[in-house]
Amino acid sequence: MPVIGLTGSFGSGKTTVAEMFRQRGARIIDADTIARQLVEPGSPALQEIVNLLGQQILQPDGRLNRAAVAERVFADESLRQRLNAILHPRIRAVEEEQLALWRDEPLVILSVPLLLENRMEHLVDCVVVVAVDEAVRMERLRRRDGLTDSQIAARLDAQMPQEEKIARADYVINNSGPLEETERQVEDLLKKVIGSK
Repeated sequence: MPVIGLTGSFGSGKTTVAEMFRQRGARIIDADTIARQLVEPGSPALQEIVNLLGQQILQPDGRLNRAAVAERVFADESLRQRLNAILHPRIRAVEEEQLALWRDEPLVILSVPLLLENRMEHLVDCVVVVAVDEAVRMERLRRRDGLTDSQIAARLDAQMPQEEKIARADYVINNSGPLEETERQVEDLLKKVIGSK
């Protein structure tokens, strides 16, 4: 089974591209989805995060207020590292479990925002970086998440620069244009990686 490591900077459109792969039969292992599942109410990870950041990061229904967490940890590097120490080993364990489970599938996408930062290349056969023009990224994030420019910058500063990710990629999908153009690049990539069906 080929395993594609899918990554990209904040706001590049990894989720959109992963969905395009899913529609073409790929199994998706998504780090963000796993992270959300790991912090469900009652989970050990959520309790550790509350111990780290306080009860105020919970919503009234007991769920994690992700916006409140982001506000805190992207303003404090040491807090962010401590949060990562709670989440990343747990996320990695689930990813490796799913990779083992889907060993015989025709194509698996491991979608991880910090794939390169966390040196996970050894888990995949090739690295695909979703790239986007800066102006397009800013516009999408302002519209989608209602973030300010400084909030976007704080999140981007916590990641490897896009140019460096591109330099370390086996393949790049430019997601700056219309969705049809991104889909065409996904199709081309599949032909290269697993051959024409």
